[in-house]
Amino acid sequence: MTDMNGKVAMLTGAARGIGAAAAQSFVQRGASVVICDVLADDARATVEALKAAGGKADFVLTDVSDPDSVKAAVEHTVSTFGRLDYALNNAGIFQAAPLAELEVEDWQRVVNVNLSGVFYCLKFQLQHMLEAGSGAIVNTASVWSYAASGGQTAYVATKHGVVGLTKNAALDHGGSGVRINAIAPGPIETPMTAGVPEEVMAKIIGRTSSNRYGQPEEVARAATWLCSEEASYVNGSVLSVDGGWLAS
Repeated sequence: MTDMNGKVAMLTGAARGIGAAAAQSFVQRGASVVICDVLADDARATVEALKAAGGKADFVLTDVSDPDSVKAAVEHTVSTFGRLDYALNNAGIFQAAPLAELEVEDWQRVVNVNLSGVFYCLKFQLQHMLEAGSGAIVNTASVWSYAASGGQTAYVATKHGVVGLTKNAALDHGGSGVRINAIAPGPIETPMTAGVPEEVMAKIIGRTSSNRYGQPEEVARAATWLCSEEASYVNGSVLSVDGGWLAS
């Protein structure tokens, strides 16, 4: 498909995993992409792979917990490719600990990346898209946006917050020509889930009706679709890509 020819996508947390798969999906549909991440080596490797496949891609070192860094990344995207049409705000981290044992510094770190980071991205991306009168943004939420998970207070709270940010941003700017949605992945086989104990992941996967891990490419296609004109009347929604986890 080449329905995104001439368009430009900015993706945070795209050095690997879901973000890298989404970058490939955007490129396959004809878009140029800018990968924004703190993992410089992985990001550069992803960019080189995209270029080797014939895509247009660039990397800018970005810490989404720093509003100045996010603003600079947006400006880099516009100055490099001349526009900003799509964004996937995918950067995220987690810190495992029961609430009473969670260090204040760890709470703040997760909130700064997972929630404030999405706010900063939305704020600076919207400035360009509203001026253009068009655009589409997808935020990465989670199935834990709708449920609790033992020992994941900060992650669960921030992912609940991402859904609220998404819906309110869509309400605030619904008549502008810019659409804002979210995806809610379930258990996806990524470097992040690789750090979860095997017995814990087995229970999570066992709750899915698909009874398997999801793959980054399966989430990536959903994110790309939400940005495309095929989803032109989808706004303020959260699309679950979870193998039936929420339905169980």
